[in-house]
Amino acid sequence: MAFLMTSKSRMPKIFWAPLFLVLFAHACFGFYLPGSYMHTYAPGQPILAKVNSLTSIETELPFSYYSLPYCKPPGGIKKSAENLGELLMGDQIDNSPYRFRMNINETVYLCTTNPLSEHEVKLLKQRTRDLYQVNMILDNLPVMRYATENGIKIQWTGFPVGYTPGNSNDDYIINHLKFTVLVHEYEGSGVEIIGTGEEGMGVISEADKKKASGFEIVGFEVQPCSIKYDPEVMTKHHTYDNISSVSCASELDKSQIIRDQERVSFTYEVEFVKSDIRWPSRWDAYLKMEGARVHWFSILNSLMVIFFLAGIVFVIFLRTVRRDLTRYEELDKESQAQMNEELSGWKLVVGDVFREPECSKLLCVMVADGVQIMGMAVVTIVFAALGFMSPASRGMLLTGMIILYLFLGIIAGYVGVRMWRTIKGTSEGWKSVSWSVACFFPGIVFIILTALNFLLWGSNSTGAIPISMYFVLLALWFCISVPLTLLGGLFGTRAEAIQYPVRTNQIPREIPARKYPSWLLVLGAGTLPFGTLFIELFFILSSIWLGRFYYVFGFLLIVLSLLVVVCAEVSVVLTYMHLCVEDWRWWWKSFFASGSVSLYVFLYSINYLVFDLQSLSGPVSAVLYLGYSLLMAVAIMLSTGAIGFLMSFYFVHYLFSSVKID
Repeated sequence: MAFLMTSKSRMPKIFWAPLFLVLFAHACFGFYLPGSYMHTYAPGQPILAKVNSLTSIETELPFSYYSLPYCKPPGGIKKSAENLGELLMGDQIDNSPYRFRMNINETVYLCTTNPLSEHEVKLLKQRTRDLYQVNMILDNLPVMRYATENGIKIQWTGFPVGYTPGNSNDDYIINHLKFTVLVHEYEGSGVEIIGTGEEGMGVISEADKKKASGFEIVGFEVQPCSIKYDPEVMTKHHTYDNISSVSCASELDKSQIIRDQERVSFTYEVEFVKSDIRWPSRWDAYLKMEGARVHWFSILNSLMVIFFLAGIVFVIFLRTVRRDLTRYEELDKESQAQMNEELSGWKLVVGDVFREPECSKLLCVMVADGVQIMGMAVVTIVFAALGFMSPASRGMLLTGMIILYLFLGIIAGYVGVRMWRTIKGTSEGWKSVSWSVACFFPGIVFIILTALNFLLWGSNSTGAIPISMYFVLLALWFCISVPLTLLGGLFGTRAEAIQYPVRTNQIPREIPARKYPSWLLVLGAGTLPFGTLFIELFFILSSIWLGRFYYVFGFLLIVLSLLVVVCAEVSVVLTYMHLCVEDWRWWWKSFFASGSVSLYVFLYSINYLVFDLQSLSGPVSAVLYLGYSLLMAVAIMLSTGAIGFLMSFYFVHYLFSSVKID
């Protein structure tokens, strides 16, 4: 409750705030912990690559790598253990036949397929024209390829299934891969990586000072090619036989076409190159932050909005309110009684300002869920900004968010039930409130995800959540989240109730007619919080839908902090304006004054779909995008609305606790 602080207690916080932002800015440039264990390889030691799901920015529907007629590992397909986040994101990591030997450059034959069937040809052509990418992983590093367009060097993760030349209607498959593996030679064992930077930080075990040579993988690049082989010649080879080096074909007649009864031979070439890149810095190539100035512009833009609103709150409101209260307290009792009859503005609704709002139970539930979501977001982003959620740990961010949400149910239950007690004046019905808090937002998520999952199941996509995962999520929900929410509700019944500073009249006061509906002002208020986050929102959407890495969590934490401040200020401003025009129904309006930012987020998502995701094709992909965007908008509405409501409640409580009106 910032407005309860005296001027003396406020000064140090104002002094430290800019210093905090300056110090934290050093964490904004992709600080990360790339992993806890560094794997080293001896010369000639086998290294096995893995493959993830095929992905496309055209459809956003991931598919299994082995859904296409690729070569299979000699020992059969084995799935890697995946965490909760990876499964929900649609990752399916399998072993692959691609085998490298440390520091041995070679060109290797893999296999030759059977004659392609009509179904396989159709599938390959469809995946090629939908721009599907093969995502390969070596020593936990995604494969990267480079290309030059208009003199600009562009990098991608993954390589295409095939390509369609502009002057041809035929499709060609990528069947030869030229890998470049960057390795760094080191000496010393017993090294534990504990930090990052250009040089990294290490602690060498005192117990083991013996030097040992080895190589660590610090880069994984690929140049994809399409080469037409003679199947009669290639079938004489066995898997992993060395063959003569080949050059990428520049003529189409020397490339491998996709057509019926065609036999495709797969080969690869690997070259090991020594690099000065150290192991802690090997992810820097993936996490290069583009547009740092844009992020700073976003922060400065948000600060301008905050200072503007702070000027309104502190200069106009507090000075006006304090002047009224000071003048009121200086009057004698007779003058006060006369002044009470001539009251105007917010002082007229003193007998109605704490009247129970409509749908009070729903308001308690939404505020409680909003507190839970905001708590989850803050803790997750803080941990990510400090580097505890490495990009090397796929799915860790989503897994961490789910776990935090489950355990923060105790806070949601406490907030919801205590707010219920404050409004009703009794603890009766707290169990119903707690159950509603535990089921409201998860229920919305369950409904939306189930509807989207039917679309993914119908498309045979790996992005579909397995039935077994549904049971796991339900078990986590009922075994962790619900009990903790009920426990928090129990604590809420035992906490001291918040007492209203004024009594509520039995007969509601009539609200004067207004020229314009008040909800118009409430909806318009959401533009200010939206202005603080829309630039960062662009980068987040690009990360989700265009397959880019997002790891500027330092910037995101600063923007989130500024968003919280703007939401609180906007809601307080709107609440005061409504009270000044004798509108005592401020409860829901304070919630949606800041929560209406979700409307603009959803509209911006539609704008992003139309103008930035023009390559997205098919109604299924569009429905998936809109479904996930709606889910994000609901979460933002609940979290920002909770901030606005709680700040407005404490503001109104403070304001009317200073009035001595009988």
